[in-house]
Amino acid sequence: MDPVIVVGAGPVGLSLALALTRRAVPVVVLDEGSGQDEVRSARTAVLSPDTAGFLARLGCTPTPHEGGGWTAWRTMRRRHPERRVEFAAGDSDPGVVAPRSPLHVPQHVLTRRLRAALTDERLAQIATDSKLDALEQDETGLTAHTRGPGSAPAHSETGTWWRGSHLVGCDGPRSTVRKLLEVRFPGRTAVERHAVAALRAELPWPGEAALHLSPSPGEEVTARPLPGDLWRIDWLLPPRGDLVTPDALVARIRDTLALWCGRTPPYELLDTGVHTVHHRLALRWRAGRAFLAGDAAHLLGALGTQGLDEGLRDAENLAWKLALAWHRHAPDPILDSYQAERRAAVAARLRAADQALPLVRSNGGWPTVRRSLLPGAARGLDALLTDGRLGNGPLGAPPVYADSPLTPPAPPSSVPAGTAPGAQVVDVPVTAPDGSAARLRDRLGRDLLVLLVAPGTCVWDRRHWMSAGLMPRLAAAVAALPVRAELLVTEGYPGAAAHTVLLVRPDGHLVAAMEGVRPAELYACADASRGAATVPPQATAENATKAEGRASARR
Repeated sequence: MDPVIVVGAGPVGLSLALALTRRAVPVVVLDEGSGQDEVRSARTAVLSPDTAGFLARLGCTPTPHEGGGWTAWRTMRRRHPERRVEFAAGDSDPGVVAPRSPLHVPQHVLTRRLRAALTDERLAQIATDSKLDALEQDETGLTAHTRGPGSAPAHSETGTWWRGSHLVGCDGPRSTVRKLLEVRFPGRTAVERHAVAALRAELPWPGEAALHLSPSPGEEVTARPLPGDLWRIDWLLPPRGDLVTPDALVARIRDTLALWCGRTPPYELLDTGVHTVHHRLALRWRAGRAFLAGDAAHLLGALGTQGLDEGLRDAENLAWKLALAWHRHAPDPILDSYQAERRAAVAARLRAADQALPLVRSNGGWPTVRRSLLPGAARGLDALLTDGRLGNGPLGAPPVYADSPLTPPAPPSSVPAGTAPGAQVVDVPVTAPDGSAARLRDRLGRDLLVLLVAPGTCVWDRRHWMSAGLMPRLAAAVAALPVRAELLVTEGYPGAAAHTVLLVRPDGHLVAAMEGVRPAELYACADASRGAATVPPQATAENATKAEGRASARR
C-alpha cells in the first residue's frame, strides 16, 4: 500500500509519523519549513503524565538538562501561600499518594528530538520546503500536490505529486488541509492574553512551579521552572488591553521578581512574547481518507488547559487505529472512532473552560463556578485554576472514552476493576510470559494487552506459573484473538480482585474487565475494540478451544 501522508512537522505531526513507522507503516511528512526549528525559550510545553509516557515510548523524552518535572506546585494569593502540592519522584510506585509531576520542556527541544528519531526510521521520508496546495481522493487512496523543492519521484517544474493511502493534517491553526477539505473551524478569538518571558534567575523555590493570584489587583502570574535556573513566567493580560511594550514587560519582570525575592535579583532575559489564546473546534475531523489533528482540529489553552497535550493524544489515538486499518487488520469503522472519541473529549474540555472563564474572571463569579462545575465540592478558585495545569478535573484529567463505538457492552462476567471502561489504566508493575519485568505503561503502544491479576506470581519460577492455574487457558484464549495481543501478569491492580482479566487498548484505555478466563467474551471485546462486529460466542469459544489444544501440544 501507499504510505500515510502527514502534513506538518510540529510535535503532533512528527509524533504521529514516528508512531506509525513503529507499527511498520511507511510515512511521508510534508514540511512547509526548511527543517530548521526556531529556538524560542519562551515557547514551552507542559505535558501530562500520559502524553509524556507516549513520548517516552517513542524514545523522545528530553534529557535532564533539557526539561523535566517539578518537585512541587504552590499557589499564593497576594503575599501569602495558600496551597502546595508535592509530586512523587519519577520512579515512585503508583500506590504512592503523591501525584506525578507534569513534564515541562521547550517546544523546540521536543520537535528536534522527534525529528531526529524520525530521520533514523527506514519507513519515513521528510520532505522539507513542501507547501501543500491541492488534495484529491479516490476509492483506493489520495493524491496531494505540493509546491517547493521537496524531492519525490513525481516531481515536475510545477511541483510534486504525492500518492498516499491516507492523509493527516497536523499543519496548525491555519491548516491548509482543513481549508482544502472545506471543514469549518468555529470558535472564539482572543479568549485570553498572556505576556511571556523566559529568563535565568534564582527564585526562592527552585524546582517548584507557582501560581500567584492577585499580587496586584486583578493580576495572575505563573512561574514554571526548567533545568539550569531557567523559568518561564506568564502574566495574564486584560482581554483588550494595550500592546505590551518591551519597557512595560521589563517593568513587570522586575516588579514580580522583587515581590518574590524581596528585591530584584540578578537575572538574564532570554526571550519574550505575547501569547493569545483562541478556542476553536473543527466541525469534522475526518473526511474520507483525510484527517485533522492537533491545532488543525482544535485550539484551546485558557485556564491552564494544554493544547499540545490534546494534540499528542490525537496522535496516539489515531496512530494505532490507522496502523490496524493500513495493515487490513481492522475494518474502516475503526477510523470513525477517532473523531467520535477525540472530538468529544476536546469539546468537553472547551466546554468546561468556556463555562468557567467568564465567572472566574469576573467579580463574585466563583460561587457560580462551584455550583455549576463542581457541585457539592468544597474546593477553592485556586484548585480550579490548578487543575488544567496539573492534569486534574474537567480542565485537565485524561479523557474517558465511555461512549466510544469501540467500548463494548459490559460482558456477562464483567467485574469492577477500579478503572471504568474507556478510562486510562493505572500504571502497575507487570511480568511478561518470558519472565521480563516492566511497567504497564511501557508495554503500551503496539498491541492489545491482556492483563491477569494474579497475586503471588512473583515468588514462583515462570516455568511453574505458566503451566498452572488460569494461565494455560488464558494463553490459549489470547492466541485465538482476532488481533495480536500481549499477555501480562500483575501482582495487583487497584480495585481489582484476584483472577480479574483486563483488556487494554494500545493507547492505555481499558476495554473491559472480566472475572476469570472467558474466551468468547474476551474475543468479543477484542473484536469490538478494533471496530468489528463480534462473531457468535459459540464460534469464539470453538476458536479458543482449538488454540488451547495447539498450545497444549506445544507444551
